[in-house]
Amino acid sequence: MITTENPTRTEISDLGEYALIEHLTREFEIKNTSTIKGVGDDAAVIDNADKQTVVSTDMLIEGIDFDMTYTPLRHLGYKAVAINLSDIAAMNATPKQITVNIAVSNRYSVEALSELYAGIYLACQRYDVDLVGGDTSASPAGLFISITAIGEVEKGKAVYRSGANVHDLICVSGDLGSAYSGLLILEREKATFKANPNYQPDLASFDYVLDRYLKPEPRLDIVKFLNEKGVVPTSMIDVSDGLASDVMQICKASDVGCEVYEEKIPIDYATTMVCSEFGQLLPISNALNGGEDYELLFTIKQADYDKIKDCNEVHVIGHITDKSMGTMMVTPQNTTIELKAQGWKK
Repeated sequence: MITTENPTRTEISDLGEYALIEHLTREFEIKNTSTIKGVGDDAAVIDNADKQTVVSTDMLIEGIDFDMTYTPLRHLGYKAVAINLSDIAAMNATPKQITVNIAVSNRYSVEALSELYAGIYLACQRYDVDLVGGDTSASPAGLFISITAIGEVEKGKAVYRSGANVHDLICVSGDLGSAYSGLLILEREKATFKANPNYQPDLASFDYVLDRYLKPEPRLDIVKFLNEKGVVPTSMIDVSDGLASDVMQICKASDVGCEVYEEKIPIDYATTMVCSEFGQLLPISNALNGGEDYELLFTIKQADYDKIKDCNEVHVIGHITDKSMGTMMVTPQNTTIELKAQGWKK
């Protein structure tokens, strides 16, 4: 495993690009037979035989997508991989390889980048993914990370946002709103620290929500569960922009409407407690608009309900309706509210 125990600082310019890449990737091992050639050549070589290849790319920019005030580099490396693997999971596919591109300023040392790659390494180890290439470049300021994830899926089993049909059940994994709750805590503590640099925050009681924000996990376990049960979702997306925005994405792509039941939306107790600390903030608002939970939101045929009903990690929260019915949420008082995308806009 990559370690960063040496407290000394090595300037990136002391190594040069190729030596730096070799230094950062020397511990990565090939795990998948489909990886013919990984790091070390002009391009990776991947053999997928009779399966379909799925590719997704995401970029993280310092000051926009992450704040180094409260983001450990190892967590950042892990998260950068995890959110890309989540996109592969949302296609009902299995991730196999990643490439990593970084642009970095001279504010960062080789040891700092080693810590970043330690997180990347941990994610690759956990999810049996191969690092097969990438690029490094200088940045005038800050850190930029772009990861491309490559996966595979059996022909005919790729799931798109556009396949939902009227009467399909709307399902979501895990719980929603916890990642945004973690961000709220971190931003509050940052503001307090700025006002009083001697302040030492006590975050022990917020472990769950902080972990959900700093170190999300792609729900590949849900993909595996559905496959084992013989369930192919009719549509799927990962919850990166908030439930409201993402269910509306499915409805738009599928040309349908929906009814989501507020009382069915899964919200963890830790999220409720954070909202209580922030006064008027409602947990349902975090779930609908917070984003970055990286849970899977998907639709299934009603005939498949019995296959998933006993899974504690899958929650049925509504159903697909005709487009003319709109995208609605039904409250516990049986009133309907139009869903609006108030989360992150891309």
